[in-house]
Amino acid sequence: MKQILLHGLGQTAASWEKTISHMDQRLDIICPNLSDFLHGKEKSYINLYTSFAEYCKDLPEPLNLCGLSLGGIIALHYGIENPSKVNSLVLIGTQFTMPQGLLKFQNVIFRFLPKRLFKSIGFEKGDMINLTSSMMDLDFQPDLKTLTCPVLVVCGEKDKANKGASLQLKAQIPQAEIVLIEKAGHEVNRDAPEILGRVLNDFYLKVAQTTGE
Repeated sequence: MKQILLHGLGQTAASWEKTISHMDQRLDIICPNLSDFLHGKEKSYINLYTSFAEYCKDLPEPLNLCGLSLGGIIALHYGIENPSKVNSLVLIGTQFTMPQGLLKFQNVIFRFLPKRLFKSIGFEKGDMINLTSSMMDLDFQPDLKTLTCPVLVVCGEKDKANKGASLQLKAQIPQAEIVLIEKAGHEVNRDAPEILGRVLNDFYLKVAQTTGE
């Protein structure tokens, strides 16, 4: 059962390493670097999502998608547009209607950070600002009820910016389950990798028993 883990903005594929070390079936886990999908392209959300969708065409279906923050948005978007190709979704600290005020504030912070901090994640400072600006109008709320695959919503107890959205995801997706991880902030894969690994193991075992995938 292939599991695709999509990291958050400001992270890389390596951000999943500690979580994966606590997961079963590690050979079936794929962790792409999101910046690779935008190589040679304008740094926008639609280009990122379109490139990811193309990437998925070469993977065995149905897919088990797990994403944190930006990765969760991409996973949710793909699940809504390709219901027959998705076996399950895990949405960690994920917004479904973009908080424009938060994104604008984030861009202000980006402008004051030194350029060297961005190189390690594969984006230039301007690229990060362009990417987040291009996400302002995303709104998946009208389509949440169309999801039919198993869905797990995960959020750190200390992630105040995304906890409300996570609770709403649970309420608006009929079959969704939710796990709030104590003492963890937004980057659950870094703050509580062992707990997250166990949570994912339990969920994927349940999915395999339910769907046979």
